[in-house]
Amino acid sequence: MSERLFQVAAVPFEAARRVAILPAGHRARRLHGHSFTAKVRAELPSGWGDCPGGEADALRAALASCVAALDYGDLNEQLPIPTDENLARWIRQGLAVPGLAVVGVQSTRDQGADLDAAEQVHLWHRFRFEAAHRLPNVPDGHQCGRMHGHGFEVILHAQQDLRGQDMGIEFDQLAALWAPLHEQLHYACLNDLPGLENPTSEMLAQWLWQQLIPVLPTLSWITVYETATAGCHFDGRHYRIWKEQRFESALQLRRAPAGDPRRRLHGHSYQLRLHLTAPLDDVLGWTVDYGDVKRLFKPVYARLDHQSLNALPGLRDADPGSLALWIREDIAAHLPQLDRIDLDTTPGCGVSLCWGALGPALPT
Repeated sequence: MSERLFQVAAVPFEAARRVAILPAGHRARRLHGHSFTAKVRAELPSGWGDCPGGEADALRAALASCVAALDYGDLNEQLPIPTDENLARWIRQGLAVPGLAVVGVQSTRDQGADLDAAEQVHLWHRFRFEAAHRLPNVPDGHQCGRMHGHGFEVILHAQQDLRGQDMGIEFDQLAALWAPLHEQLHYACLNDLPGLENPTSEMLAQWLWQQLIPVLPTLSWITVYETATAGCHFDGRHYRIWKEQRFESALQLRRAPAGDPRRRLHGHSYQLRLHLTAPLDDVLGWTVDYGDVKRLFKPVYARLDHQSLNALPGLRDADPGSLALWIREDIAAHLPQLDRIDLDTTPGCGVSLCWGALGPALPT
């Protein structure tokens, strides 16, 4: 797959709604409210907006303008069935942005819907359980060989298929399917469960897929967060892990218009996610060790954290797209499995650089 650079943006809004198509007695049939977040990802032409390198800022401004009609409003006045997926469609129709790839609406921290360019909707629901585990096949002295534990989080992504019906998958249905798995996993030692004798993130994602796919054939991805900064996606065939890093840096956008405040020296708290795709190691039960990713990236991290980015040799400008390309070039020889870099300058806003065979998978 050729390299693709996506701009990403997120905008919050507050709104009330009723979802009358839900079964009688369902709590969401009553008037209630949410702190929503609208999210978009678009493959924009260079310089779209007010300057080269300012595409993510322009995308956020366009999204904010679009959802302004929803903020502090009654969503039923804008569309008759204001589910998350229908809100995503409404935003897509009203957003005058080229190259839209994904429009998402998140109604709570733990649920939302993503509408992709093929008009397929993926509902997602996040769950949490507390468990212990150890990895029995790691080399002697590896910290994961000791018994330890995590607050695991799992996101189930399911492809919505209405097939002429008013209602397809609903968040409560995903919760009901998760409930028996939660009973097995919560306050348990994962090594004691049949099939999880080597409970890496990858093996846990595969085990969950095997449990769920017979009862949820529209399951599209399973995401496992082993920690807040590392995890694995599994789609039934492919494993993609990620490792998150944060760094604090100063910059100037030298191509911003004259008088633009972004030309002044300023800074960001960056969030970086490195995504890697590789075959599963049959003995170790993982694709790439999260610790190895962090170790191999450390020299690059040292050049980014608490530094002035404009001083980086070979960096054209300090905008997020140019910086993601610079990071890819600098680390590619050390992490050949790397196939995607997400770089946010502010929460939910930045770029996603993708070049792997899987393409830009749905956001985590």
